[in-house]
Amino acid sequence: MQHIRAVCFDLDDTLWDLAPVIPRAEAHLYDWFRAHYPRITEVYDPAKLHQLRLEYGARHPELRHDLTALRMAMLRRVFRDAGYDEAPAEDAFAVFNEKRNDVQLFDDVLPALERLATTHQLFAFTNGNASLDSIGIADLFNGIVTAREIGLAKPDPQFFVTALNRIGVAPRHALHVGDHPENDIRAAVIAGMSAVWVNRGQAPWPLDDCRPDHEHADLAELPELLTRD
Repeated sequence: MQHIRAVCFDLDDTLWDLAPVIPRAEAHLYDWFRAHYPRITEVYDPAKLHQLRLEYGARHPELRHDLTALRMAMLRRVFRDAGYDEAPAEDAFAVFNEKRNDVQLFDDVLPALERLATTHQLFAFTNGNASLDSIGIADLFNGIVTAREIGLAKPDPQFFVTALNRIGVAPRHALHVGDHPENDIRAAVIAGMSAVWVNRGQAPWPLDDCRPDHEHADLAELPELLTRD
């Protein structure tokens, strides 16, 4: 894959396990509510808050590309429901976001990124709102393109088309690396990119209309893969 100039990574569940991150961030925020805005904990228990977040996602598909705006809208509602002014929702989001960016990279990630950063341009293409700076890996990346700034979310192939235009790389010279068959692999292939499926759970490939160029259980072999013809 020596024609590849830019390697574009999904973040959540590709570079770290997202499963424990959001519940931990929501629990941290609930403790903050209890300490600073206790009426919220009288109106909402943790399960009801989580359910409200899911309901907001279902009711507001127009915010699918902007998870920050979606959570902010929910938080403003929470403050209003408890009889508070909604202005502290900004502070509440900051409390949540601190823990949302407290992630544990998979063991294979940092060595692979450090090697690749010496040979390729690295970018993050994400639907989420993780901060590479807060996580401590921004210096390994040339940039990040988010669904929020584009106004489109994966699996829309136009997300990738627009993102590649932003970074100035033609699809044929770009590789996308991600864990999600539809959001990452299928959409990237339709956009004309090469794609590597990171299949950490060793699941069978679920789609009939496309396949990844390569499949790996982690990122360890990725630097070598990119040196092959």
